[in-house]
Amino acid sequence: MAGTLYTYPENFRAYKVLIGAQYSGLPVQVAADFVFGETNYSEPFLQKFPTGKVPAYETEDGKYLTESNAIAYYVANEQLRGTNDFHRAEIQSFLSFADNELLPAVQGWTFPLIGIVPYNKNNVERAKEELRRGLSILNNRLMKQTFLVGERVTLADIVVFTTLLHAYEYVLDPSFRTPFRAVTRWFTTVMNQPQVQAVVKTPTLCAKVAQADPKKYAKFQAKASGSARAEKKKEKKEKKPATESESDTVEQPDAVDELLAAEPRQNDPFEKMPKGTFNFDDFKRFYSNEEESKSIPYFWTKFDPSNYSIWYGEYKYPEELTKVFMSCNLITGMFQRLDKMRKQSFASVCLFGEDNNSTISGVWIWRGQELAFKLSPDWQVDYEVYDWKKLDPSAEETKKLVEQYFSWSGADKNGRKFNQGKIFK
Repeated sequence: MAGTLYTYPENFRAYKVLIGAQYSGLPVQVAADFVFGETNYSEPFLQKFPTGKVPAYETEDGKYLTESNAIAYYVANEQLRGTNDFHRAEIQSFLSFADNELLPAVQGWTFPLIGIVPYNKNNVERAKEELRRGLSILNNRLMKQTFLVGERVTLADIVVFTTLLHAYEYVLDPSFRTPFRAVTRWFTTVMNQPQVQAVVKTPTLCAKVAQADPKKYAKFQAKASGSARAEKKKEKKEKKPATESESDTVEQPDAVDELLAAEPRQNDPFEKMPKGTFNFDDFKRFYSNEEESKSIPYFWTKFDPSNYSIWYGEYKYPEELTKVFMSCNLITGMFQRLDKMRKQSFASVCLFGEDNNSTISGVWIWRGQELAFKLSPDWQVDYEVYDWKKLDPSAEETKKLVEQYFSWSGADKNGRKFNQGKIFK
């Protein structure tokens, strides 16, 4: 049955639907008058699709679908959906694999390079390794067979192919692709299928990894700010909240602009927790004005373990630490980005060692018993590059660690001597 697909041009999620329709012969019409950021905020659209997400699909007889994988399944034929129960289950597993494993890695690597998000070397390197791991899994399977499930193209191939499109265009250069020859062979095979070529402009495989340019992000930020201001005016006029798009594709930065502009402000999660008896302001003043011989015993006298917790964080990638001053800048940058959690937390973070042989670790205290960074998107910029361990306040080992880090002394577990420290207060 024919239907109408609402999307913007070159949306990789919409490609899944349009390729599926090519295989099944189902006539799918792309809405010619759709304007992202306008049409999907309109009352008629929201009546059909309350989330405001695209791609969105309307059947000829007035039924409505969202979520690209669901729409692609609906328009597909039996070959694409799987010809037996096991194949159908396998296809679903690859759809989940694409969305949950591959896509975050692809976007984590490509988005900073094209200016969608600020460049952070550690985040990019982590995304690169996650994608390497995902490609290894695919490569092992594709060394034994032509397609991901069965002997012919299925939705598994279509969804994984469209998910990897931007990676092959922007970052998977020949040297990175070399260990994954089976994946590249499969990718080009799918790319050259007539049904795929009817929808997707043949991508040029990456010859050189795109380079991050701060100017691109600055332009994106300026554009996002303008979108946010425009959306606020629109909300006041229409009294309609902004909604997020499912799509945040590289070729259509407006989609990401709107997504960021619609993000709600986060409240302070600490405010919802019991205050307890520990007063951070009081301790911070005492620590700043007294010797450690007094401030450390004072901390233990005042600390409230029922409502506050102590954590140890250690930087995961010491091999990346070169110059000491650059390592110290990492600590300072993290502190600056966590400014909103200063009121109910305290930390002493130390650098041990010397140039090209150093580590970063620290002792943190905050209100509550959970890992605080997970409580707010505002606090999640840097924490994943550290290993975190909750400490037992009653343990002698914890007391020794607190004394070491509060007094900036001693050495790390590998014998590197204390070099310098920074206080988060």
